[in-house]
Amino acid sequence: MKSYTYLKTNMLGELLLVANATQLTGVYFSNCDHAKNPPGDWELNPKHPVLRQAAEELQEYLKGKRTTFSVPISYDGTEFQNKIWRQIALIPFGETISYTELARRAGAPKALRAAGTATGKNPLGIFIPCHRIVGKNGGMGGYAGGLDRKKSLLNVEAAKD
Repeated sequence: MKSYTYLKTNMLGELLLVANATQLTGVYFSNCDHAKNPPGDWELNPKHPVLRQAAEELQEYLKGKRTTFSVPISYDGTEFQNKIWRQIALIPFGETISYTELARRAGAPKALRAAGTATGKNPLGIFIPCHRIVGKNGGMGGYAGGLDRKKSLLNVEAAKD
């Protein structure tokens, strides 16, 4: 059984937070191409302890008061997606790497496009910080939540320097 709640933020708009009994399993931006609607078998539960912890940590992060997250997470993707997401999770706060570097770190240096596609399917945006992946030339690249949100997240991290 999955539980969910909505978190309204000034910076990013509304976020859909999803959890199983013990771990955060999804963070989705509303009003974008990748927005998710909760299926009928999910339970709206804003008091779920994991969802409450995730919401609190996100708010602290957005206010510049948190640089790491401690909420337990779980993700389920293909073997390649999992490799990519694990590498993204290792990128330190305030740093960025290119999609080329990400593919190299995942052990697939020629799979640049696949790395980009896997990045776009990250179910735990912000907690697995795919906003820290940029183009080889330093350009923004893409972002499932939209480039304005990506810029906002990078600005949160740049302000901590």
